[in-house]
Amino acid sequence: MSKFTNMDKALSGHKIGFIGLGNMGAPMARHLNAAGAEVVVWNRSDAAAQAAVALGMKRAATLPDLAREIGDGVICLNLTNTEVVEAVVFGAGGLIEGLSTGALIIDFGTTGVPATRGFGERLNWVDAPVSGGQVGAEAANLTIMAGGTEANFKRALPVLETVGKRITHLGAVGSGQVTKLANQLIVAQTIDAVAQALRLAELAGVDSGLVRKALLGGFAESRILDLHGDRMVRRDFAPGGRSVLQLKDVRLICDLAESVGFKSPTLQNSRAQWERFVHEEGFGELDHSGLFRLYEKE
Repeated sequence: MSKFTNMDKALSGHKIGFIGLGNMGAPMARHLNAAGAEVVVWNRSDAAAQAAVALGMKRAATLPDLAREIGDGVICLNLTNTEVVEAVVFGAGGLIEGLSTGALIIDFGTTGVPATRGFGERLNWVDAPVSGGQVGAEAANLTIMAGGTEANFKRALPVLETVGKRITHLGAVGSGQVTKLANQLIVAQTIDAVAQALRLAELAGVDSGLVRKALLGGFAESRILDLHGDRMVRRDFAPGGRSVLQLKDVRLICDLAESVGFKSPTLQNSRAQWERFVHEEGFGELDHSGLFRLYEKE
């Protein structure tokens, strides 16, 4: 479902490229399409691209073809990590081989801060990482943290307003990524805290579902306790946000912290827990709420 109807085509006449049709990207592209944009997609795997075509979107055969098709328009990225973003945009066979100098890139993923600042020196770039997970992507109410020039932010805003609800322009290119890493620092450690709290309650003989329900009425209330706490109680760890990507974000947080001289024992402990969960226990493809399994196992 989309929040847009046939009577509400805010992006009519816009041609938008979208690269990366995963759990987050696919619903975001659908919302752009439903809002009236002519959406041209490229995706590494075939099934997601075919699904987009079935909904009326156009598929580009190559990344340079997509860039040429979009011209001076907007190209959205929703990719897994910094290396993939760099390869898709600047690598051999990448967008750069067909990219117009007037094109605007919107990076919705969580990408390293130094690399993002470098991308912004080369191209019209808005870093617009999102929070809200797959649920927020499906509902088109993502929180979006944007970095870029005022002019580029204004160009990006109709797209951002289509897929998000709370949109904040933080400043220059890279400031959106800094803010997203601050968000992920809170998320990573809160998931850990919720997992500990619910497992502690279970071991003490109290129903964790009732504990979660009670805590939702107090200072411990959070979206993570609500949504991920429910997953922990039900042991439902089918991936929405994969743990391997959570670890990627925690590593980026640690890189940023080191670069600015910020020291945090709790951040280092959080990284150790996610490293163990993903690499020692092999649970990288589980939803990040699956960190609960560390405490269940112990």
